[in-house]
Amino acid sequence: MNQDSLTLYRLIVLYMLSRAASPLSSAQIADFILEKEYTGYITLQQVLSDLTEETFITATTMENRTLYRITEEGRKTLAFFDNRLQYSIKTDIHEYLSAHEIQIQNELSILTHYQKVPTGDYVAELIARDNDAELVHIHMAVPSADFAEKVCQNWKNKNEAIYQYLIQELF
Repeated sequence: MNQDSLTLYRLIVLYMLSRAASPLSSAQIADFILEKEYTGYITLQQVLSDLTEETFITATTMENRTLYRITEEGRKTLAFFDNRLQYSIKTDIHEYLSAHEIQIQNELSILTHYQKVPTGDYVAELIARDNDAELVHIHMAVPSADFAEKVCQNWKNKNEAIYQYLIQELF
């Protein structure tokens, strides 16, 4: 793979993240890049890894998915090399983000994660977001991985009712 191609793929990812209203998952980035046949999955994973290592983007793992954001350093780099990205590619990115905006927001609005803590218990992390604002962020200790999975699944299925209950009881 030549360096010009890798630079192009890096710019595509940086541009995509700079135009997205919220972080994008690796699956969402891959969906766009693979659909347009810009490059393959392995190369994309290397590009994401390189951009993260170089601090042009940040990666946060939650609920078995990695979410990416562009950093200030990434924005500066993109601004410097922006003229290397073809107008047609920029248009493709804008169209993809516009067409998938609701899906992207829905995937990021309800998040769950659990992990084992040193005491042997598990902590389930439950988050409800509206755009970039966190509405609720709960850490709940549970006795086992099975309970943690159940709590996370119930949060996905019942988050609106639970949120409404909290609002009603707390206000």
